[in-house]
Amino acid sequence: MITELHTERLHLRKMKVSDSSSLFKIWSDPAVTKFMNVSCFTNENQAKAMINLLDNLYQEGKAIRFSIIKTESNEIIGSCGYNSLDFENAKAEIGYDIAKSFWGRGYASEAIRSLLDYAFSTLNLNRIEAKVEPGNANSIKLLQKLDFTFEGSLRQCERVDGTFKDLSIYSRLRSD
Repeated sequence: MITELHTERLHLRKMKVSDSSSLFKIWSDPAVTKFMNVSCFTNENQAKAMINLLDNLYQEGKAIRFSIIKTESNEIIGSCGYNSLDFENAKAEIGYDIAKSFWGRGYASEAIRSLLDYAFSTLNLNRIEAKVEPGNANSIKLLQKLDFTFEGSLRQCERVDGTFKDLSIYSRLRSD
């Protein structure tokens, strides 16, 4: 499976433990983690543990997460990837996060477009899903901009900090 993707302004590279310092800075920002299914990180070891967990899923062929690197400055500005890969059913679930200081500049849509292109053209997937909390207006706008279709609500689908959260599910098909 691929470990790198390139766009006009970004380099998506499979996460590695040496990214932990940069990713910790992003994942320790409450504005970034507000709608993620993890609590705000409080130390870099949590970032290292997350990267190791994601690497195990990669080794099993179940997921791949990329560090989003701004090509111009070589700075890690977020992460994205396939949270789950289901080749039997030709589908994947995507996820993404961007450092707050880079919000609103089109980096997330550029990274996600790259994931979509790779999923449909190279991985030969038919369906890409994204699950998002209904209150996450920025993520919903992004998905709508990328022609994802709202399919419905998954009631109390996920437990975060002891509280069950509803999630909205969006999808994009190869034929869309």
